[in-house]
Amino acid sequence: MDSLGGLAQKQQLVARGARDVDLTRAVREGTASRARQGWYTTLPDADPRVRAVRVGGRLTGISAIIHAGGWVLGSHPLHVSVPDNAARLRSQHDRRVAFDTSARGGVVLHWDGIAVGERGDVASVGLLDALYRVVLDENLETSVAALDWALRTAAIDRVDFESLMLRLPEDYRYIREWVDENCDSLPESLSRTRLRLRGHSVVSQVSIGAAEHIDLLVDECVAVETDGEEFHLTRFDRDRRKDMSITMEKLYAFRPTARMVFYEWDSVLLAIETAISVHKFASSTGNSGHATFRPMRVPGNRLRARRRAARSPEFSRGGGNRRPRSALNEG
Repeated sequence: MDSLGGLAQKQQLVARGARDVDLTRAVREGTASRARQGWYTTLPDADPRVRAVRVGGRLTGISAIIHAGGWVLGSHPLHVSVPDNAARLRSQHDRRVAFDTSARGGVVLHWDGIAVGERGDVASVGLLDALYRVVLDENLETSVAALDWALRTAAIDRVDFESLMLRLPEDYRYIREWVDENCDSLPESLSRTRLRLRGHSVVSQVSIGAAEHIDLLVDECVAVETDGEEFHLTRFDRDRRKDMSITMEKLYAFRPTARMVFYEWDSVLLAIETAISVHKFASSTGNSGHATFRPMRVPGNRLRARRRAARSPEFSRGGGNRRPRSALNEG
């Protein structure tokens, strides 16, 4: 079972030498379990792949993307692809209970034809089939993030991407203009899509310095660096130097964490738009962005003369900063 990915039909195991008594013993001893009639597994009972097989199908849509390691925020119902002639569907939690569309924590069923059934593996549909469902079923930012991930990690190539676009209904092909294969992370993808939806101009991976890139340049003035703890805890000095380079380019450096993007987006957006407003105000008042600094003029000779006079025995007691009397008389 492990060599088959943790899930297998009985005939696959019999073909590898397993006998009925072996399967019965494995289930009794707890080293395997029955996911569904004729299906055995060594995966945990709550694994989404097991739940999909228990229903009578395979993972599809956003559930397949999560299983593949895609960029997905939050929890989602289980999406299951079943053959268009499927029968005897079961509860995702109990193979003895018939499928109920009103069950709590429900399943989203997708009735697919033979072509979909021939792609993918025993637990999941093919990746392009899963992405197709995501674009049709999920909101814009979720769909864009999944496509960003697929291109950035080379899970699909440009040819795959274009074939997917052609396969989509025409009303959904606009999403091509929202995807960026240079995107590096989920918080970056979500930030880019959300800012564009607000009407902002957003450019990804803008070069700065010799070998650095800004995650997102918003309205040509705010450099947004979306930090995830996984990658930035060991880059503190490097990130501060990068912020310094951004500032020297007369840009506003803003570095929200991934958690802020995920769960405090309203505050993140307010901060970005405030920075944009400040920049526009400075531009409208003729401030070029370069402050003119003049060193404070210190009367060095006069100050040194006063210090010498204060140390002189002729300096009159209580006279403060007054010159000695002899100097007054001579003057």
